[in-house]
Amino acid sequence: MNWKHALVRRLAWPLALLIVLFSSPAAFAQDHQARSAAAVGTAMLAFFVIFAFVYIFLALAVQTIAQKTNTPNPWLAWIPIVNIILLFNIAQKPLWWILLFLIPIVNIVVSVIVWMAVAEVRHKPNWWGILTIVPVVNFIAIGYLAWAD
Repeated sequence: MNWKHALVRRLAWPLALLIVLFSSPAAFAQDHQARSAAAVGTAMLAFFVIFAFVYIFLALAVQTIAQKTNTPNPWLAWIPIVNIILLFNIAQKPLWWILLFLIPIVNIVVSVIVWMAVAEVRHKPNWWGILTIVPVVNFIAIGYLAWAD
């Protein structure tokens, strides 16, 4: 046996072991889990960023509407749930309507009625309130009610 064959025989089993270790199902599963965790983390981060953007936009819009309608305490727009009370004050609706927000389907109707009243208080056509049920267009409608003169 020459020295080349001896070297191959000595290196063959460590190389075979390395190949088995790095291509085993367990190693593949760990890599797959890591990729899955990274994908979930990225999706959660994207969801949080979108949620934060929407929340900041709506809070700024409601605060601006409250300031333009001389409603007291416009800063309440930044507090969750209390911002709904502020919206009812702007629309001049009774506070017991909050209970209607707990009823499915009825909450959509009440929301549209409140936004229609907000549009009337801002001296805009009340159909701008109806546009708040249309996805994506609702941001345009609320932005128009807040920042249009």
